[in-house]
Amino acid sequence: MNPQQTVENNLQPEQIRMVLAGDIMLERGVEYMVEKYGSGDFKFPFLKIAGYLKGADIVFANLEGPISDKGIKVGSIYSFRHKPESMEGLNYAGFNVISLANNHAFDYGREALEDCLTRLSNVGIDYVGAGFSEDETYSPLIKEIKDTKIGFLAYTNLGPETWKARGDNSGIAWIDGSELSRAKLEIEKAKSEVDILIVSLHAGEEYQETPAQFQVDFAKMAIDAGADIIAGHHPHVVQPFEKYQQGYIAYSLGNFIFDQSFSEETMESQIIEVLIEGGKIKKVNLKEIKINNFFQAEIEN
Repeated sequence: MNPQQTVENNLQPEQIRMVLAGDIMLERGVEYMVEKYGSGDFKFPFLKIAGYLKGADIVFANLEGPISDKGIKVGSIYSFRHKPESMEGLNYAGFNVISLANNHAFDYGREALEDCLTRLSNVGIDYVGAGFSEDETYSPLIKEIKDTKIGFLAYTNLGPETWKARGDNSGIAWIDGSELSRAKLEIEKAKSEVDILIVSLHAGEEYQETPAQFQVDFAKMAIDAGADIIAGHHPHVVQPFEKYQQGYIAYSLGNFIFDQSFSEETMESQIIEVLIEGGKIKKVNLKEIKINNFFQAEIEN
C-alpha cells in the first residue's frame, strides 16, 4: 500500500459555513441604545451573537437603508440613514455580504446610496442588489471560498420603478411581476457560473405571517431556474421556511437587529446556517433569534 495514497484517500473536503440573516436597522431606537448603553460603539447590538457569526466564512443580511452622512431625506417618516460608524458593528460581527435591494435604499436619495456603496467597498464588505450601473446591479456577486464559487443576487419589487438601475445610472435591482422572465434568465446565467446560488427577495406585506403571491411565484421561479436558497426580507416577522424541489425557501427571516418592540413577533427572527462541502450543500439549519430589550440579537437555540 502506498502511504501517500492512503493519506489522500482520507482527506475530507473543506467545509464552508455560511449564515443568512434577516433585516438590520442601526438607526432610531437601536442607535439610542448604542449611545445610552454601548458608549456610542456600534458593536453593541452584536455583542451577544458576534462570536457565533464570526466563525462563518460568509455572513449575509439585508441592510435597511444606506450607511452615509450625505444626502437629503426624501422618504417617508420611516426613513433610515445609518451613521458611518455603524459599519464598525457590521465588520465586528463578520458581515461580508449585504443586500441593499429594498424600499429604504433611496430614503436619502442617490447621493447617499452611492456613498454607501463606496463606504462598504472601502472596508471590504461586498454588496448586492444595488450598484453604480445596471450591469453591476443585476449581476451576481461571486465569492470563491475553498475552491467553491458562491453567488448572490438580490431583488425587490418595493418602491417606485424610478429607483431601478438603468444603463450607467446607479440604483437597485427593482422588478415587478412582469419582469420575472428577466430575473429567471439572470438566475439561470448566474447558476451556470457558480456552485451555490443564493437569491434574496425583499417583498411581501409588513407584519403578515403568510407570504404574498408575488413572494411565492418569485421564490419557486428562482429555485426552478437554479437558485439553491431564497432568503426573504421585509415583512418584519418570520414567515414559513420550506424545502422546494432541490432548494430551500425562507419567505421572510424577520428582524435580525431592529427596534420594533411593539410585538413579540417583530422581536424574533431566524437565521439560516448552511454547511457546504465539495461545492454542494450538505446541511441547512434554522436557528431562532430573539432581540432583547437593548435591541441586541441573541441565539435561542
